[in-house]
Amino acid sequence: MMGMDLLILNTVGRRSGQPRETPLAWFADGDSWLVVASGGGSQHPDWHGNLMAHPESVSVELPGHDAAPVTPYQLAGADRDEAWQRITAAQPRYGKYQSKSDRQYPVVRLTPR
Repeated sequence: MMGMDLLILNTVGRRSGQPRETPLAWFADGDSWLVVASGGGSQHPDWHGNLMAHPESVSVELPGHDAAPVTPYQLAGADRDEAWQRITAAQPRYGKYQSKSDRQYPVVRLTPR
């Protein structure tokens, strides 16, 4: 996807309770993965709401690997700022997208359980 690595984020729908799969670009963060809830700029994407509503039911799939359970942490403050700098250095388009939005994009760390 536009030269970025992808993972499949598995969540549970916050209203439906049904399983959901979302392909997302990810950024390395030690043994964890960072994902950005950009959602086209105007609002948080549905996957973000599902992730926050049912954090105990989240897993990721990487190419050639089975789904692995993860714990999501929405970054804030200096942690978010540092992660955002690394993300926009790797993919400057995120900085462009953010500059056109009235909301701050959430950055979520997905840590293996």
